[in-house]
Amino acid sequence: MTTAVKTQKNALKRGLAKAALLSGVLGAGFFAGLSAASAATLTVWSGYPEMAPFYEHVAEGLKAAHPDLTVKVEAIALREHEKRIALGLTSGSAGPLIIELPGSTASRYIENELLPAAPDDVSAFVKDPANFGQFFIDAVSKDGVVYGVPLFRGQGSLFYNTDMFAAAGLTEPPKTMEEYSQYAEKLTQRDANGNPTVSGWSMRLSGGGQGIAEKFWINLFQYGGNVLVQSADGKWKADYANEAGRKALKQYLENVHTLKTVTPEMPADAEAFERGQTAMFIRESWVIGDIASKAPDLKYATAPLPRGSIALPTNLYVSAEGDDAKLAWEYTQAANSPENLVWLLQNVGWLPNRSGVDYSVVTDKVPAFGAFVNYPEGYEFFTLPAIGPIEEVLTRLAAQLTNAFGNAALAGDDAAIDAFLKTAADETNQILAREDLLAQ
Repeated sequence: MTTAVKTQKNALKRGLAKAALLSGVLGAGFFAGLSAASAATLTVWSGYPEMAPFYEHVAEGLKAAHPDLTVKVEAIALREHEKRIALGLTSGSAGPLIIELPGSTASRYIENELLPAAPDDVSAFVKDPANFGQFFIDAVSKDGVVYGVPLFRGQGSLFYNTDMFAAAGLTEPPKTMEEYSQYAEKLTQRDANGNPTVSGWSMRLSGGGQGIAEKFWINLFQYGGNVLVQSADGKWKADYANEAGRKALKQYLENVHTLKTVTPEMPADAEAFERGQTAMFIRESWVIGDIASKAPDLKYATAPLPRGSIALPTNLYVSAEGDDAKLAWEYTQAANSPENLVWLLQNVGWLPNRSGVDYSVVTDKVPAFGAFVNYPEGYEFFTLPAIGPIEEVLTRLAAQLTNAFGNAALAGDDAAIDAFLKTAADETNQILAREDLLAQ
């Protein structure tokens, strides 16, 4: 290892550990969990609490071959999970771990040799085109080397309340972004003063982390834009200070400040949809299972988006050595058995990434999955680039967008919108340039 690489690795360790410590989120109980586990004990770290039953189900299935195996599933909120990984991997004291991560986040640890490559048999399993498409293989690989095993993905579609649509005289879902705003205006329910009490379209307007930027990217994509695009030299640049970006941001501003179909203060996201506080919103397939659990009588349907969707592959990685590592990699492959993947779709609602599995037993029973698996020909997908600063890029953009959404002066002022987008894109490109990732 060169001196430069060592310096970079040590700096990453110090920086990520400091960030986790200063966050104030991780308490003393976390540090107790960093003690080394026994040879017959594996720990699964997840950033999605709803995934805990699945990981426990996989563990139960492994007990036939490993009766003494103990699998501890620790599923916490995503942002806390990210901080936990930053501290656990950089400290080197977390014990045998199976870690759930998107490829875009895992890349920083792979680059700094904090996550090992998969063994040959696991690599062959992943690279088999009968098991995974190239999109998912690329998501767990770097320079052709496999570092993880694909598991599930987040993929957006429209969820809409069919009773509210019927009451508004709407017989089918919107097919263009222009129709989204038209529908939102018709679906909004208001009080005597004209203030919205039920939003026509729940748009991500506030909240922590990079989710605001990801949701903006989904809408931007419908207009033909992207937050980042890759050039022929393999580097990246911002691609939203343009007509597509203006249309996407203008739609947010019109709905908030002109049409007033939604406000940043209104209940939002899945919880609002389940409570009848919004008529439609864009979200991933896990909402189907959440609705079945929390609002089983809700009348709703799903529909593909106008152009395509984000697809965020989440993978399993291993941080272990020797027999522990062998057992951990066996667990990752067991998680991908057809029986377990059908269980995942049916009981949790995340979309499995493996090909060649018959999911009809689920899709026939739950038609809402249709929009996620039966999309139109030519439907396009994009994902977050597997580059080190991707989270910083999105987090900074999210902060900029949050300010913009609350700025009524921007609504209807194309020149002001363009100026805002240029400033935001300049910041994005500065981050890329700092990391020597900016395309020329």
